[in-house]
Amino acid sequence: MKMIPLTFLEGGNYAGVFIMVIAIIIFGALFVSFIATLFVKIIYELKDGRKFSKKQFIQTMVICLLICGLISGYICGGGL
Repeated sequence: MKMIPLTFLEGGNYAGVFIMVIAIIIFGALFVSFIATLFVKIIYELKDGRKFSKKQFIQTMVICLLICGLISGYICGGGL
């Protein structure tokens, strides 16, 4: 009898676990992006008393989220 590999959702009622894993990845990426953006903001404002605008904050956070998404996709996609 040959064993057939199952995907995560075919193994049973794991939809809740699947949603929790995705939520943890998303919130983790948001947290890491927020910390990285605060770090960039502090460095930016230390030089010559410049102001880090809300638009720059959002753009930096989106760029960090995209980078986190690429890294997460590479790791979860089996590239590593």
